Amino acid sequence: MRERWGLPARVGAALAVAAGLAWAAHRLAEEPNGARLSLSLIFGALFGFVLQRSRFCFYCQWRDFLVGSDSRGMLGILAALAAGVAGYAVILGAWMPDPSGARLPPDAHIGPVGPVLALAGAVFGAGMAVSGSCISAHLYRLGEGSPTAPFALLGTGVGFALGFATWNPLYLASVSEAPVLWLPRHLGYGGSLFVALALLGVLALALLRRLPARAPAPVSVTPWQAVFVVRWPVWLGGLAVGALATLAYLRIGPLGVTTEIGGRTRQAAAGLGLLPDRLEGLDGFRGCATAVRDALLTPNGLFIAGLVLAAFAAALAAGQFRPSRPTRGQALRGVVGGILLGWGAMTGLGCSVGTLLSGIMAGAVSGWVFGLAMFAGAAATLRLGRRARLLA
Repeated sequence: MRERWGLPARVGAALAVAAGLAWAAHRLAEEPNGARLSLSLIFGALFGFVLQRSRFCFYCQWRDFLVGSDSRGMLGILAALAAGVAGYAVILGAWMPDPSGARLPPDAHIGPVGPVLALAGAVFGAGMAVSGSCISAHLYRLGEGSPTAPFALLGTGVGFALGFATWNPLYLASVSEAPVLWLPRHLGYGGSLFVALALLGVLALALLRRLPARAPAPVSVTPWQAVFVVRWPVWLGGLAVGALATLAYLRIGPLGVTTEIGGRTRQAAAGLGLLPDRLEGLDGFRGCATAVRDALLTPNGLFIAGLVLAAFAAALAAGQFRPSRPTRGQALRGVVGGILLGWGAMTGLGCSVGTLLSGIMAGAVSGWVFGLAMFAGAAATLRLGRRARLLA
């Protein structure tokens, strides 16, 4: 959209998109068993709005810290995790008062912990560095008109297909024997909450030492500009993400953005005869499930649709929808990085939102392992890429 579009035109278009989302959610709610689909669309829209307004992106914030020594974004991620950890503890304590048994919380992203999970996290992190974002950020940037996002999401589908092809050997060699570790089972809810918040607190104290010099006092803005134009502080976006994650788990399920991508890819690969005859043990694990999708409308599909459309509306209102023709370099980095993202997400049973964010909030050790490997993989790839002058 060109800059000659004035504020009234941009706001009118944004309101039209928002009205369309509201109408769709209302229609879905009127259908038999449509409440879950309606809520998925609503939560996706809220998530996309928060991501776009706060620039909540795991790789962007990590890169800002590594390259510019700006820790504010990483503190925002820690704020999201802290809010979600506390919220999940309340919900899980009500649903499963005694966590010491053999059962795991319903639908929670708690996966096997082992070398394959660490490898998946590192590859996913490398994909973030190459493509410039994680999968959730590519989705909201698609709504901003990013020239790289479409290629990264296309590559993500290819990466999932490759992940299905390599799953059986990895499962038989390691994943099948890897333990599924849930902290409340061993520490109780209070102990798990204390450990998680203590770890997050230690990380926050370290990051607080790397805060940039105090910026000049912000220019006075109107309430409209504060909400819809000026970028939100990442800590505010983080708290909003934590709250949304808690409410989403209470009503529909853990946050995640790869279930639909993986499921549709699996469906296409199965139709083309590219899948192994059997994917050993895959459907028995928690996380972003990748079962073949037969229904036209699914909760995660509507969640993603709401995310992209709400990010588009937010970008329109803020004057940040700026599509451009992709260069060959952007297309190549998008596809290559997306393949790495897809393989890592499939093999790790989720991405930075599903395995890391929702996993850590639920008390899963797998979330911490995936997260550490992801940030390490992103840092190593960024460093090598900058030395080779291939990444900025």
